[in-house]
Amino acid sequence: MKKKNQSSLSNKYWLLILSGLCVLLMCLSLLSGSTGTPFRGVANLTVIPMQKGINQIGMWLSDLSSNFETLQAVKKENKTLQEKVDELTIENNNLQQEKYELERLQELYKLDQNYADYTKIGARVIGKDSGNWFSTFTIDKGSNDGLKVDMNVMAENGLVGIITKVGPDWATVRSVIDDSSNVSAMVLSTSDRCMVRGDLSLISDGKIRFEQLENNDNKVEVGEQVVTSHISDKYLQGILIGYISEINVDSNNLTRSGYITPVVNFKNLQEVLVITTTKADKNGTNKDGTEE
Repeated sequence: MKKKNQSSLSNKYWLLILSGLCVLLMCLSLLSGSTGTPFRGVANLTVIPMQKGINQIGMWLSDLSSNFETLQAVKKENKTLQEKVDELTIENNNLQQEKYELERLQELYKLDQNYADYTKIGARVIGKDSGNWFSTFTIDKGSNDGLKVDMNVMAENGLVGIITKVGPDWATVRSVIDDSSNVSAMVLSTSDRCMVRGDLSLISDGKIRFEQLENNDNKVEVGEQVVTSHISDKYLQGILIGYISEINVDSNNLTRSGYITPVVNFKNLQEVLVITTTKADKNGTNKDGTEE
């Protein structure tokens, strides 16, 4: 209890001392305004520096407040600018996608013009089997759109494959690179016939195999175009498959074989053209062939 009273008295004394000091400083401040007083020198050494210090502190606090407000405004502006940048980035990505899609559609249009004799319908690829290559895949058109089995499918600059299954609003396409694919073909410059056989182990090197090309006097060189044959049971005549990249005479000396670089990128297919007339419809027959 005694300690509490002593603490209370001590606080009172400090309060009185500080109050007296404040009164003294105020008096000195008033006297410093009068010239020639003996207190002016004391005021110059005490009150005026304190006033300057207080003014500087006030200015610093004012600048700090102003800087804080400026910082908040800059942050808000940066947020607005970042939102604009994000918006422009999304818009740019959409424009790039539209550009690529337009380029692909222009390629399909050129392909359509190159094979103007055939009626065609466009379709999008909506699914594929596992693996890196489009050996078999699904498109978004089916029997409701007039599609049926054995219709030829094209993309980019030539032949992709043939429809093997059809649903109401989908169809399955087997491409010429599939292991089970066999296409009756011919060298365009000489009309010599051959068989183009799918082989997924080769397409990673950018090629597919051809064989059974007659070893005759007709000169066939690298770069020659290989197209679907007129005797094909399922493929319409004259659709470009690719270009010969290698040719050799077989050990029997009767035939030649080699490799073709396909004109279609089978690693990236997004849109295709389906020829809506089958070879059987065109010939008015329903005969079975050896091609698959």
